[in-house]
Amino acid sequence: MRSTAFASRLSTALLAIGVAAPTAPTGISPHARAAGSAPPPQPHLGTRGAPIIEREGLRFKDLNRSGAVDPYEDWRLTPDARARDLVGRMTLEEKAGTMMHGTARGAGPLAMAGLGESYDTTANRALIDGAKVTSMITRLGGAPATLAAQNDILQEIAERTRLGIPVTISTDPRHHFQYVLGASATEGQFSQWPEPLGFAALGDTTLMKRFGDVARQEYRAVGIHMALSPQADLATEPRWSRINGTFGEDADLAGRMVGAYVAGFQHGTHGVDSAGVQTVVKHWVGYGAAKDGLDSHNYYGRFAAFSPGNLEYHVRPFLAAFAANVAGVMPTYSILEGATLDGKPVEQVGAGFNHQLLTDALRGRYRFRGIVLTDWAITNDCNDRCRRGAPQGERPSFADVGTPWGVEDQPMRARFVQAVKAGVDQFGGTERADMLIDAVRGGELTEARLDSSVQRILVGKFALGLFEDPYVEPANAGRGVGTDVFRTEALNAQRRALVLLENQGGILPLRPKANAAALRVYLRGISPEAAAQRGWTVVADPKQADVAIVRLTAPFERLHPQYIFGAMQHEGSLAFRDGEPEYEAFKQVSSVVPTVVTVYLDRPAILTPLKERARAVIANFGVSDAALLDVLAGRAKPEGKLPFELPSSMDAVLAQRSDVPHDSALPLYPLGFGRRY
Repeated sequence: MRSTAFASRLSTALLAIGVAAPTAPTGISPHARAAGSAPPPQPHLGTRGAPIIEREGLRFKDLNRSGAVDPYEDWRLTPDARARDLVGRMTLEEKAGTMMHGTARGAGPLAMAGLGESYDTTANRALIDGAKVTSMITRLGGAPATLAAQNDILQEIAERTRLGIPVTISTDPRHHFQYVLGASATEGQFSQWPEPLGFAALGDTTLMKRFGDVARQEYRAVGIHMALSPQADLATEPRWSRINGTFGEDADLAGRMVGAYVAGFQHGTHGVDSAGVQTVVKHWVGYGAAKDGLDSHNYYGRFAAFSPGNLEYHVRPFLAAFAANVAGVMPTYSILEGATLDGKPVEQVGAGFNHQLLTDALRGRYRFRGIVLTDWAITNDCNDRCRRGAPQGERPSFADVGTPWGVEDQPMRARFVQAVKAGVDQFGGTERADMLIDAVRGGELTEARLDSSVQRILVGKFALGLFEDPYVEPANAGRGVGTDVFRTEALNAQRRALVLLENQGGILPLRPKANAAALRVYLRGISPEAAAQRGWTVVADPKQADVAIVRLTAPFERLHPQYIFGAMQHEGSLAFRDGEPEYEAFKQVSSVVPTVVTVYLDRPAILTPLKERARAVIANFGVSDAALLDVLAGRAKPEGKLPFELPSSMDAVLAQRSDVPHDSALPLYPLGFGRRY
């Protein structure tokens, strides 16, 4: 199909989901100016070592200590022009280092993973000044002021390097409830909002954009510049372990939420600016069609299962991200088994190595011009423990993680070369810049090809304003993160996102019995203090209660505990099983007192036995006790509608197709279901 036809098709698809088509290449900041236009005002310059040069009443940072204002130091120029100048000044080693997206090393026993509350300065200096790495994920927790001060240390190291290139600091999501290493980070003191599924349950793009705007402010306050999110993956396979990070299984709904998410984080839809946070939409494309629901972090789950022609449905949510000028795209780990693109079979390699998906489709058909950043560890070796799991009696280790699906048997350098030729700009979770250096010197890659990737990466740094001032003020971070306003908004979103599935006899909202001084409640998984604050009397015996309130989580199995991600992820059956302690406790309580149950749906559980036993059933996608009890008491109302269908049985789950949305037979609750009171 010709490019003009692709452009028309893209515009039509975007208008159908309420998003304007892009008017400029995606991923490019709006800072480009017409010749002769007025320069921007003098920006604030933050320095901890670079000299300041004054010219004609204006101030510039002399990052390379040349004594002159070189073009890349001249904030009056466009990010694109500054990046071109800087690329021309860089050595091969500096370019290769720029194409690594490493891990900021923490201090302590989990230093390699970056965990803790402080950085290992010596280790990070070796990465920044030695390996020339200028992009890093942070996994530090702790107080906002501490995180801000630690991130400033990284920038001070970077400012003292030969060219003074600042560090872009990224993070996995930090504002939700579920924490899984490698997928999200601890919430800490950031405002706490529902999972993305909760936003999808509301379908409120204004709220979605507001969340992004709040998260943007909190990230920038602590010195974080890149969000490794949102997930535009579609939850078409209900057993998949990463559904909680998606916006559900409907492509149009997901697209609307993805577009609003990007606009909120990036401070608008014209490309990131100096107040924004770069977003990296993931995982391009088809990750949610996980074969048998098994996740492709793992060798045993490296396939997504498609029927010919069905990949297009999974592309649709990404279109809104492109329209909002998303800064980056992260390819999926998965091999797309059975998928076709333009009528041709998709090559059976992970997307990070796939020229069809990255160059032909992403760059060609969809005109994406931002950064292609791989998911973590795609160039690592996948050894015997990676493929077979840890031997019986031994614990699995992150040291055995590799995800080079489809190219497992190639040497590491060949994997780097194939990924770059496929269209990758930056490699996540590795600092092996030597592989690219050797590939260029060995004639397998040209330095000009590296230049194009480095140019894209640097444009983002300039647009973010990092060359002028990469530092943050720790005291301001303490005041700007988790403010009363932000927490109030987040709490209200938690309330609204609840989905009322059953309310038999109008038991909700809860009221004391006639002539009773207070409602007597039996609690399981709920804070007694939160109930007491609402004037309820908490009892220890369900037989003494007027009502019981029980929390449950969606069922799961540990099918592959010998693999590091298999040991953490929720796999297998979605059905509640007799003998499981929490479910047995629910059955016992509901047999003696009217029971209200809320279920955290990180996957679409089979709620048939809960519907049969409970008087009220509420789905949640991350909710605090305070927000939940406000809704149960009638101080707020649930507004959510299911962002995926809830199947009626595991037989129905096994019979549905991984790549097709809401296709299980006779679902217990259909997509979009939600009651009111």
